[in-house]
Amino acid sequence: MRYLERRKARIEIVPMIDIMFFLLVFFIMVTLDMIPASGIDSRLPSSASAERLESPQVVVTLDAAGMVSVDRTPMTLDGLGLLLRERGTETRVVIAGAEAAAIGDLVAVMDVCRLAGVTRIGIATREPEA
Repeated sequence: MRYLERRKARIEIVPMIDIMFFLLVFFIMVTLDMIPASGIDSRLPSSASAERLESPQVVVTLDAAGMVSVDRTPMTLDGLGLLLRERGTETRVVIAGAEAAAIGDLVAVMDVCRLAGVTRIGIATREPEA
């Protein structure tokens, strides 16, 4: 009569592993949701972690008043967009903004670059004072 025999208890590990993987995925998803999904990657002037970039093809200058110029020629945002569309999507752009420039003006210039198809955008920084 095998039905009356007492079986030795054992711990099933496979369901426990499934639960651990589920918890891992859950915490990863929650963590990713906490990070803002919108925005533009950029570094502001005077950065201690600045890196050397490839030489830019277009240098956009942004002053404290919000005026945009390319190669010392004043330009509107629409004109900048046309210039960048003519140069193509592989154009490297560096924005050299004044330290007192408004972040809204910087974002507007970056939006024009992105709408023109340019994805290689850098921000000029200076080395921090020692």
